[in-house]
Amino acid sequence: MESGKITPEQEVIGVLSGRSEKDPFVVFEELRKKGPVTPIPMTMGDSDNQVWIVTQMEEAKKVLKDNANFCVDSNTINKSSDTKQSLTNSSEETSSKLFLSNSLNALDEPDHRRLRRLVSKAFTPRYMESIRPRVQEIADDLLDQVQEQGEMDIVLDFAYKLPINVISDMIGVPKSQHEQIYEWSEAIANGLGLGRLDDEVADSLDSFSEYFKQLIDEKRKQPSNDLISELIVIEEEGDKLSEKELLSMVQLLIFAGHETTSNLISTGTLILLDSPKQLEMLKNDHSLIPNAVEELLRYHGPSTTAGPRYAIKDIELGGQQIKKGDVLFPLLKAANRDEEVFSNSEDLDVTRDINRHLAFGQGIHMCLGAPLARIEGDIAFTTLLKRMPNLKLSIPRKDVQWQFKLAAQGLSSLPVSF
Repeated sequence: MESGKITPEQEVIGVLSGRSEKDPFVVFEELRKKGPVTPIPMTMGDSDNQVWIVTQMEEAKKVLKDNANFCVDSNTINKSSDTKQSLTNSSEETSSKLFLSNSLNALDEPDHRRLRRLVSKAFTPRYMESIRPRVQEIADDLLDQVQEQGEMDIVLDFAYKLPINVISDMIGVPKSQHEQIYEWSEAIANGLGLGRLDDEVADSLDSFSEYFKQLIDEKRKQPSNDLISELIVIEEEGDKLSEKELLSMVQLLIFAGHETTSNLISTGTLILLDSPKQLEMLKNDHSLIPNAVEELLRYHGPSTTAGPRYAIKDIELGGQQIKKGDVLFPLLKAANRDEEVFSNSEDLDVTRDINRHLAFGQGIHMCLGAPLARIEGDIAFTTLLKRMPNLKLSIPRKDVQWQFKLAAQGLSSLPVSF
């Protein structure tokens, strides 16, 4: 190795924290070639346990699904500690209002099962399908505003506004506050990453949390037909969510229901514009769009990594000896391009028969909002291609700007004409 050359193991830390300029998929491919499980030179909090990244499908699925050997809360291993680590590498003491601290994705069994069972009562498939007309209405309203202009910014005018309006409606945020929720959400997402919690995030976290505390109080006094009211009813039926859990759940729903879907729509649009033959197939046959959404999720899904998992006991994984307490990051985007699972894995193919991918995770922590994201993706791309079939970039491809949010690569802007 050349002296001073950055290794893939070092480079991936920069990719996950948003501090690397290198194409992340090149880094992931280099790491997969080294093996499914690789140690990286970083620490989590005060721990001196080894940190590993998991880059191939079989091993990533095992880490995500094997609750007997891997957990999401370090306290599950070390019962004497009451300081929980988060994706940002911050303790709960320093980021107590962060949704990662008390939400579904930060709990192990049996707490996770209790909370998921309660929340799932408000997330039935029937309910998800019932909001399809409202999603379509919002998508059409947004495109109505730009149709006559002949141009728009996919990110700012459509991809961000569609999901934030949908999830805000679902949760029960008044329409007059949608823009404020969007601004707080963006400020928080832009300041978070693996091992990163920017100072300016604190004010937005405080405001975000205080707003939802007040909204929950209002819904207690005057419930209506929305998810917060549903969750409060569930809470009051006996086996209940704590106040902290309810607040964390509402915050998580905003982020999970906004940031990831925004990323899917904006990044997916760019990928399709980069793949004219694939785009032409979708224009000619809209029935392919649901399958195309799955392929876009596989090819460049919204989340780079699942949250950290901790080894509950010593275990062998992918030829490596993992010690109790070691930290593992399943890299979803790397596993989704595993050459052993997907033929021509680096190519986009909207007709690909996809029977599995990890964009929404796996196991008990699989994304609760996955059905909603699929509905929004289906409607977003179908509506775009129906109404704007001549969609094209209105800036040189090299000028497209990427940004890093919530441990994921996304777009800050995507000007198009139609």
